[in-house]
Amino acid sequence: MSKTTSKTGLRGTCRGTNLGSLQGKMFPAYFMLISVCPTISVAAFAYLHPWKTASTIERYQLGFLISALGCNLSNLLVFTPMTVEVDLCRSAVPAQMMMKRHKMEKDLGIGTEVGYSKNAETAKKSPALEAMNRKFSMIHGLSSLANIMAFGRLAMHSWYLSSKLDLKTHGLAVD
Repeated sequence: MSKTTSKTGLRGTCRGTNLGSLQGKMFPAYFMLISVCPTISVAAFAYLHPWKTASTIERYQLGFLISALGCNLSNLLVFTPMTVEVDLCRSAVPAQMMMKRHKMEKDLGIGTEVGYSKNAETAKKSPALEAMNRKFSMIHGLSSLANIMAFGRLAMHSWYLSSKLDLKTHGLAVD
């Protein structure tokens, strides 16, 4: 079995820059979808629980939903345009970090293999690649943090919703 078929998932089928290009197409759509869902949830929850009559718990829930939406929008409108060649905000100069990085890797003769070791070795000799890797890693870390924070807030809201279920009324309770 070759190296490319022994791996699973996208890493095993896409090599280096191809995976980055695929992710560059998928991530904007993914972040748009996960921004639409909390938007609908915020609107529905705010409609059903107006702020003036909402209990403290309901206000917390609205806060969780709004902060999850904020985290998702930061990924969609800030972090994704910084790394991928996409111009969601119609800014004058779209950031193209991923494309610049792919060109730099191609010029250095890397980027076609699976994994990070060749890039790390080459970055020791190329200050420009090292700086790009550092910036990309920072943005990737912030994006991941925003994703985890949104997930946590939505998990808190799911916990709230599950506490409102009455399984006995619907004949679903296990005795």
